[in-house]
Amino acid sequence: MRALGQNPTNKSVNEILGNPSADDLVNKRLGFDAFVPMLKKVDALPKGTVDDYVEGLRVFDKEGNGTVMGAELRIVLSTLGEKMTENEIESLMQGQEDENGSIHYEAFVKHIMSV
Repeated sequence: MRALGQNPTNKSVNEILGNPSADDLVNKRLGFDAFVPMLKKVDALPKGTVDDYVEGLRVFDKEGNGTVMGAELRIVLSTLGEKMTENEIESLMQGQEDENGSIHYEAFVKHIMSV
């Protein structure tokens, strides 16, 4: 699904698949005829907007200047919601921090959503 431009959460995928066991996830294959309706369900799920994500990051903007500390954002990305791996976080944040370790979160969100 991700290769087709969708980015469902793991929870959404598990629900669409009928909450399969870990063994089923590893050992069963999904045919094209079963995949297409699932892709349509994912496509119909509400998508977050730039404003939604900016508002979510604003709570970490302690100084009210449109920035968050990169270190704090790394912790959030690795511990809350869909937890990201260290490699995923580093790839996502590459080139985003300024000389003070801050990230302008609105530009960060726009960058992520444009990729």
